[in-house]
Amino acid sequence: MRETEIKKYIKLNEFAESGGIVIFGCGQDKNIPTCELRQAFSVEAKIYNRSFDNLSITDALNTYKEIVAPLAPETVLLHIGEADKTLFIQSSSEFDAKYLALIEFIKKQNKNCRIAVISLTNYNNDPQIEEMNKHLKYIADSEQCEYEDIANKKVWSPKSTMNTASFLYSIGFVHPLKNQRPLYDLVKIMFCYEV
Repeated sequence: MRETEIKKYIKLNEFAESGGIVIFGCGQDKNIPTCELRQAFSVEAKIYNRSFDNLSITDALNTYKEIVAPLAPETVLLHIGEADKTLFIQSSSEFDAKYLALIEFIKKQNKNCRIAVISLTNYNNDPQIEEMNKHLKYIADSEQCEYEDIANKKVWSPKSTMNTASFLYSIGFVHPLKNQRPLYDLVKIMFCYEV
């Protein structure tokens, strides 16, 4: 199944432009409706979703090299770890090392690439996920990446936010979201629209 997805993404990369924003995640991230959210929130940047159902940090570096690196992204939203609870329990240091290796590769490819490490959702207050998120925050801080916390449900009304942003944009107070806006704006739009 993963090979089919990889082939699909490689084919899509032929149509993609470099220098955009790439969502590289797992689980439900694969279903993020990037086109609709870009339009609804006036995000001008190119956004590509290169997520998989069960992407493990163990496979992430090679997968990144194959399907994301060719896009030469300006921004990468990393949301990996959901499939790694067992690895984390067995060896949190191995989990950390693999995550650090991925970030190191991204920085080596483009030293100016903005990287956001996104927490795992933890709506049920699972202590294991809470511990994983602590490690993800430490990794982000140690590598000068942004850490975006979406662990708990946020009070956020996408429709209201969209209407406000649209109104402010229409009267000229703000510009549409561009690549250089705060990453949290993008993370909230892409990962929290259902909440």
